[in-house]
Amino acid sequence: MVSITIDGQTLEVEAGSTVLQAAERLGIDIPTFCYLKRLPPLASCRMCLVEIEGLRRLQPSCATAVTDGMVVRTNTPLIEETRSSMLDMLLANHPLDCPICDKGGECELQDMVMAYGPRKSEFRDPKRVFHSRDIRLSPVVIMNVNRCIQCQRCVRMCEEVVGAVALGTVEKGMDTAVTGFEGSLATCDQCGNCIEVCPVGALMSFPYRYKARPWDLAETDTICPHCGTGCQLTVGARKGEFMRVRSKEEHGVNRETLCVRGRFGLDFVESRDRIKRPMVRRDGALVPVSWEEAGDYLRRRLAAVENKAAGGLASACLPNEVLYQFQKLMRTVFRTNNIDCSSRWSVPFDMLGPLLTGFYTRASLHEVIGNDCVLVVGGNVTEENPVTEYLLRDAARRRQTALLMLSARPSRLDADARVALRVPPGGEAPGLAAVVGGLAARAGRELPDDAFATIGRSAVSFGSEGSDRLVAALKEGRSATLLVSIGLLRSPEARATLQQLNNLLQVLRLLGKDVAMQFLFDRANQMGAWDMGVLPEALPGLLPATDDDAARAALGRAWGAEIPSEPGANFDAMLELCDVGRMGALYIVGSDPLMTYPDRRIVQMALGAADLLIVQDAFLTDTAGLADVVLPAASYGEEAGTFTNNEGRAQKLRKFRNPAFEARGNLEIFDFVAALRHQTLQPSTQGEIFGEIARVVPTYQGLTQDGLGADGAFTKAASPPPAGAFFAPPPTPKVYDGLMLVTGDCLFHNGYLSERSEILNTVADDPYVEMSTQDAGQLDVSDGDQVIVRSAQGELKAKLKVNRRFPGGLVFVPENYRALRLNSLMRRGEYPCPVEVLKAHDTFEIAPGSGPPASPEDLGQGMAGGSP
Repeated sequence: MVSITIDGQTLEVEAGSTVLQAAERLGIDIPTFCYLKRLPPLASCRMCLVEIEGLRRLQPSCATAVTDGMVVRTNTPLIEETRSSMLDMLLANHPLDCPICDKGGECELQDMVMAYGPRKSEFRDPKRVFHSRDIRLSPVVIMNVNRCIQCQRCVRMCEEVVGAVALGTVEKGMDTAVTGFEGSLATCDQCGNCIEVCPVGALMSFPYRYKARPWDLAETDTICPHCGTGCQLTVGARKGEFMRVRSKEEHGVNRETLCVRGRFGLDFVESRDRIKRPMVRRDGALVPVSWEEAGDYLRRRLAAVENKAAGGLASACLPNEVLYQFQKLMRTVFRTNNIDCSSRWSVPFDMLGPLLTGFYTRASLHEVIGNDCVLVVGGNVTEENPVTEYLLRDAARRRQTALLMLSARPSRLDADARVALRVPPGGEAPGLAAVVGGLAARAGRELPDDAFATIGRSAVSFGSEGSDRLVAALKEGRSATLLVSIGLLRSPEARATLQQLNNLLQVLRLLGKDVAMQFLFDRANQMGAWDMGVLPEALPGLLPATDDDAARAALGRAWGAEIPSEPGANFDAMLELCDVGRMGALYIVGSDPLMTYPDRRIVQMALGAADLLIVQDAFLTDTAGLADVVLPAASYGEEAGTFTNNEGRAQKLRKFRNPAFEARGNLEIFDFVAALRHQTLQPSTQGEIFGEIARVVPTYQGLTQDGLGADGAFTKAASPPPAGAFFAPPPTPKVYDGLMLVTGDCLFHNGYLSERSEILNTVADDPYVEMSTQDAGQLDVSDGDQVIVRSAQGELKAKLKVNRRFPGGLVFVPENYRALRLNSLMRRGEYPCPVEVLKAHDTFEIAPGSGPPASPEDLGQGMAGGSP
């Protein structure tokens, strides 16, 4: 520690701290333009100059390290004159168009001039003008170069945090101009972080332009609905109409940054696909009715299927309180454990449960990626969890974390990785086994004999140069973090992958490493869905639903109802119950399995075979088009609650508008359905339900809504269990000669909500097929060509995107484009999917099951009374 005195106040700070950081701790305000906490200091704006005793010249406080005994003054006449002169120079060329500038009212230059600026300018030269009109750099970014004050925040944010390098500068001195390549941002992520950090109105949001002033907006701090990172954002609305999103530097895991989906993708709440009124099926068509008529219809239909099985599927994009109440409704009113929260995979809970309770680290992502090594397993973090990627890049560049990658798909983060190990599609389990075996071989007698005997031979079976380097990095580090893509659960080999993850975590722990592990979820509340017990095998708190009589009895007493002891069915098994005519009521809330289940033919047949299909959603999905009863529910931002993000952090989801049309809150609809079965759900309000969660769910005990605060609060981690069994390495993977199709999220879309965003649809390219340069050359196809992807199940047509970093044999098609109906190509239990790729011809006809999405009339076999 070193001592520093600033304006007569003395403070001890860590060695290496800057004068600006020390002043902030004392509450002393030093103005800055070019400084941002998460960027290396540039010291170009000269606004933060201070006097330091013993030095002849003023020094930039943002880039001056503290020395022991340093004495600093921040408000002398010389400093005040210098700041005033700097602002005078900026104003000399700054256009005085504040009344029409979108930054008016929240402009840092305005604030600085008011606080420190001159009252009279000495400059008399004509103002410099780069362009007479604003330049639209992209669908969402527009620029007025004349307003730029050369702070370089945007350029540095783009390069050093986002990693996109879409912005740069041309010319020198006062003629310096920020621009994109050839005047556009064609290769940009369109994240808008450059807009956020711009202190003036040089970079602006085109969708928000001229729409409102800051003082017109009612702003609400809430959580992004697009992935599990859990970014905090601030929604601005005017009279209930969505206007914009911004982020705040001081709050959230994201700390001011957002991805394109978070900043520009919330306008889906204004989608024209909203369900306006309840609907029931009459004479083969969905007919809009009143809530009372829907209740009468549903009461009769529920009575008719009372003696048959029931099942429920809920979206992991819903708040904790809604998910908790849904599983409570299914278990106590419908008397079933047939509950699931994903239609994209079936969770092998016997392996997942021990990982979640024994190894999952409920702690700050900033903290866990500060470990010596971070191993990212599977997926593409750049596109699935972009803000997590920003933090990982920062850890690798500024904190010297050894970043390790093991996946089939490359990502932009590979450039910052110490080791990037490519495995064949679906080959994550053997790849992890190679790492485990390599660690065992290097550890020698540090491991128990039984462990070495079980896992040691995998080093020989699956070893490679890449895995050897990855093993060496893990062995050298004192601590390690595993970040695991949830997409690994898509594979039929998910159990084997989880087994090898368990082996790796146990070996690292036995070697004396500090170990952390978190999943990278691509749905906003997947962690919360599991915690709330929206699983056939698990009660709230991940307690066994059927094997633990004491847990079931305790929860039953809290609910005042008996919980079924019969084993539940996951969504796969529910479809089989539908298929054999045993499913009475299938209740789907906020999910669209007809688009997401990896076999469209099977799910369409099964849903049609259910005696009663109830869909509760805000939007008219493909699945809603097949329903017998459609109940319009509140969308994102129309009901309050909590999300639990990848870190295990519970955060407040706040309401910023009322439900549209005749939609009702999800909790109110559950009460409505329970009443039709002559039962009540208590408690039934959001705040009371959260209180019950905090009482009965062990990991949430002690939490209060007031205690969540601005940054949320971490749920409790379970105590590490004693060492468990080691699992043998998987068999040698089958080698495929042809192309293998994998899927996942793309940068501009995630889930079915984002595709209802008009802004994202102006940014996102058309649906695409991605493959390697080598494979494209062999097939005689080029970037931008229309190609056909064909499997044993069907085919689709899309534009080719050639990626020189892709390994041979891999084909990627994003799952987020409804027009593709990608799941028409897939067969249940087969992933990755063997495909062939052909160049499309003008005479190509779209095969059945592919092509553009059907209209609501097609989906509902005719919709009386017009579209809802």
